Amino acid sequence: MRRYMYALLLFCSVLLSADTVFAEPKPSIYNPRKVVFSVTQEDDYTIDHVLSVANNVLKFYGPENVEMKIVAYAKGIRTLLAKEKAFAVRVDALMQYGVTFIACGNTMRTKNIKEEELTPGSEVVTAGVVELLERVQEGYIYIKP
Repeated sequence: MRRYMYALLLFCSVLLSADTVFAEPKPSIYNPRKVVFSVTQEDDYTIDHVLSVANNVLKFYGPENVEMKIVAYAKGIRTLLAKEKAFAVRVDALMQYGVTFIACGNTMRTKNIKEEELTPGSEVVTAGVVELLERVQEGYIYIKP
């Protein structure tokens, strides 16, 4: 009896589960999903969470179907420090899939961080929050996990 209940439960869960339906135009190389994330906190959980969510988006759509930027400012600048080895490895891996990492120049000046202290490949802009605003204006979807 227990076996039949388990089979019925499994069958019902398959019927009730639904895949995500893509909005038009469907994601492609020519119509990528454009997303920008921000990291503003320095705790391990927050940084890991943003990097994991970014990775999940890439896995779901495929890196060729996504234009992704991650902007680090305020305490979140820690994400892009090369000395933070655990993060630097993950940042570099995401860069290999085309993710652009952007550091806030204002935060760097405030915290006396030099560009050479960042994970190689990081870009620097004048103001991280302005970068977010401009990307949203350009059609990127802003996500703050």
